[in-house]
Amino acid sequence: MKAIVRTEYGPPDVLQLKEVEKPAPKDNEVLIRIDAALVSTAGCADLTGDPFIARFEAGLMRPKYPIPGTEFVGEIEAVGDNVKRFREGDKVFGATGLGRGAHAEYICLPEEGALAGRPANMTPEEAAGVLGEALTALHFVRDKGEIRSGQKVLINGASGAVGTAAVQLAKYYGAEVTGVCSTTNLEFVKSLGADKVIDYTKEDFTKSGQTYDVVFDTVGKSSFSRCKSSLKQGGIYLTPVPSLAILPQMLWTSVIGSRRAIIAFAGLLPASEVAKNLLFLKELAEAGKMKPVIDRSYPLEQTAEAYRYVLKGHKKGNVVITVEHNNKT
Repeated sequence: MKAIVRTEYGPPDVLQLKEVEKPAPKDNEVLIRIDAALVSTAGCADLTGDPFIARFEAGLMRPKYPIPGTEFVGEIEAVGDNVKRFREGDKVFGATGLGRGAHAEYICLPEEGALAGRPANMTPEEAAGVLGEALTALHFVRDKGEIRSGQKVLINGASGAVGTAAVQLAKYYGAEVTGVCSTTNLEFVKSLGADKVIDYTKEDFTKSGQTYDVVFDTVGKSSFSRCKSSLKQGGIYLTPVPSLAILPQMLWTSVIGSRRAIIAFAGLLPASEVAKNLLFLKELAEAGKMKPVIDRSYPLEQTAEAYRYVLKGHKKGNVVITVEHNNKT
């Protein structure tokens, strides 16, 4: 099968399209023919090995996992002898977790892995646009921020993959949402449901005098220290982006003060929890409450170019890799 392979950390040039052995499912596994996958901001950090802290899991000097990619959409082609949850032909989407491997034609996962039936009313590419980095957004909006009706929420980086999902999810839970983005994306973020928008090229939200129950900095361009004055009493600053400051701030604010800083990593959730979250996103998508947001699509052969685009830091929503199968029926 074809797969994108890398043997070292570095720029997208380290990615190569190669022929590798097609996996065979073990007794408790399913073989998935991948139709679409995602190139995320987190995936770019995994590619470059920056920030260095991520290498403690992925490999200090060189990556432990040669095939990158974690989120995918596909169809089950074969099942192991003991598999009962899925059948051949089931259309699914999911996440591979720490083992990567989604930027390929096929992958094997345990049936109890982070896997669920994909939205029935969507193409593979659209389903990928829903999946996107919504797993991260959901973990922060629902679980860490506990966002609820009547709250005021600011989402910094509202036009990115995490941000577009966070806007939609925060609105689903009844919050008043302010999205921060660039001039060209103001109307786009409004179309996702944001009640207000702030153009960061013209206004610094930390100096506006407005306060929020939750500030979700999806891109790590701000900091708890800068945002503290923008938080109400009991307010929460959320970010998925690690920094030298955020971890001690998280520990400190958990015991002192009324405002808290929280960082979390959705990729470390148990597969069983991710599977439940996938089912939740599927239900939202099928009900029309979660719209796919796709910036660009690239064929598997152009995965390196997709990474180059994401690394520029200006994508709107998700960047999708499509996988063609010559023997597809």
